[in-house]
Amino acid sequence: MLSKLIFAAVVAVVACLDQSPAFAGAPAGTYSVIGSNPGGRGRYSGTVTVERTGDTFRVTWDIGNQTYVGTGIGSEKGLAVTYRSGSQTGLAIYGANGNDWEGVWTYTGGREVGGEAWTRR
Repeated sequence: MLSKLIFAAVVAVVACLDQSPAFAGAPAGTYSVIGSNPGGRGRYSGTVTVERTGDTFRVTWDIGNQTYVGTGIGSEKGLAVTYRSGSQTGLAIYGANGNDWEGVWTYTGGREVGGEAWTRR
């Protein structure tokens, strides 16, 4: 069941991606973030900053004493992000929820997903 939900979320985000270089209401901004680790192994909170970098976005999470940096593609409807922190890499996908964002993420090679919600500051 979870794999069908993840597949549906990926299809929805990909279907929403806009290939034009300029987007009105794009995800750039600063957010409070709350999330859960894959498999429900703990919760976290912090800040995420999204900056436009040409046709892509730079996404920076500050969670506790760690910083994760990612590159995203998308529009005001959906955003897909790859990220890195030290030797950890992964993938996250988000859908717009008004001015906020919700999504799922996993580590490279992961078999479970975590959830994440961004609230615009």
